Amino acid sequence: MKIAFTTKGTEWNSPMDARFGRTEFIVMFDEEANAISSFDNRAIENEAHGAGTATSKILFELKPDVLITGNGPGKNAAMVLKKLNLKIFVGAGEMTMKEAYEAYQHAKLEMI
Repeated sequence: MKIAFTTKGTEWNSPMDARFGRTEFIVMFDEEANAISSFDNRAIENEAHGAGTATSKILFELKPDVLITGNGPGKNAAMVLKKLNLKIFVGAGEMTMKEAYEAYQHAKLEMI
């Protein structure tokens, strides 16, 4: 299973980014390979409009099975993500990536 995280860094102890569209990084964890990769999303931060949709398109290319984020995507971004059959979990905005992964494993995040 491939899990995408919206984060402020690229390591397990990096804080999660509560924002979806303007997240600094998208970190992918491949559970089967036990491997982490990341995508630098900071170029989107200054976009006036459409940041959520742009981030959704990146996720569309990365093809995760699960997204773990803080507040979740907005309406337009959610429409793009629905095409992925992606399970979206929110409520991780105040955690590190490792804490968010553990909360996900223990069903302590809200699925939307």
